[in-house]
Amino acid sequence: MATEEKKNIMEVRAFARGIHMSPRKVRLVANLIKDMPVDEAIVNLELATRKASKFLKKLVASGIANAKHNFQIEEGRLFIKSLVVDAGTVMKRFKPRAQGRAFPIHRRASNINLVLGVWEKARVVKRKVVTSTPTKTKGEKPPEASKASESRKSRFSFLRAQKDTDPTQVPPKQDVKGKHYTSFDRRGGE
Repeated sequence: MATEEKKNIMEVRAFARGIHMSPRKVRLVANLIKDMPVDEAIVNLELATRKASKFLKKLVASGIANAKHNFQIEEGRLFIKSLVVDAGTVMKRFKPRAQGRAFPIHRRASNINLVLGVWEKARVVKRKVVTSTPTKTKGEKPPEASKASESRKSRFSFLRAQKDTDPTQVPPKQDVKGKHYTSFDRRGGE
């Protein structure tokens, strides 16, 4: 047993019990982060506005801490393999109503189970490399920019075409039937 091989850990578990929120409301946020890498999931949970995102963010952070402390797995290799939200205990209360009646109130709780999967290799995030453009003097355009502007058609090219022509030489507007008219008639008459 001295030459015991290190087991290949394929998943890390974390759970939260008795969260005072309806499972239905927690599932709305939980479905957003399923099958995501943990770093992306935490960013999405920070940006989410629902109350459940706070609980899920803590749970994902707990799962990451479990992986680092117990199994020495770096964060780049972890992803959310499974996230299950079940119903917890229900506190039953009653609300007094008119004529001696009482209406039941169910204060629901959630049990959340998180399973983090482990990739064999750390995930590499591909980012664009932005190169600096060469400095230009006033009035000069770099050759690439002039070619790009010539080949790309603007949304406002129809205005440029009108500016190039003489405004006095614009032909009069004609309708579909080819009849000459000088103003727009909303009534649609002839």
